[in-house]
Amino acid sequence: MNKYDDAIKLMDERYKKDELWPIATTDGKSHDVRIVSGYYEDGMVYTVTYTLSTKMKHIAVNPEVAVCTFWFTGHGIGENLGWVRDEKNAEMMKKLRAAFAEWYDNGHVNEEDPNTCLLRIRLTDGVIIEPEKLGRNEIDFVNKTVK
Repeated sequence: MNKYDDAIKLMDERYKKDELWPIATTDGKSHDVRIVSGYYEDGMVYTVTYTLSTKMKHIAVNPEVAVCTFWFTGHGIGENLGWVRDEKNAEMMKKLRAAFAEWYDNGHVNEEDPNTCLLRIRLTDGVIIEPEKLGRNEIDFVNKTVK
């Protein structure tokens, strides 16, 4: 295994579950940061949100976002993948419903509403900290390298 594979394995171990992810967006005029429940997989962070929310309006104008969670901070490109019940989203939504099972069906999410969408953030770069090794690893998700 190389350093990139080690870093991705650590990302999977830590974040391939329901995790709180602050997401920063801008439309060039205003900036916002909010916390979402997110799920990491294969260099991507996924969440369920609302198409008409400020974050999605910002992403429509400027898809570049910043994210962080415990021991990780990074950048990515936000993409509205459309309605959560769209067939193309079925596989990921099955994973998200399982990951978010503790709270998902408590009335917060209305899958009947076509504005309830799947947001994918394709990570481009980030820093993951390994306090147990006193390590700081700069991950390039695009070129699959670590410094």
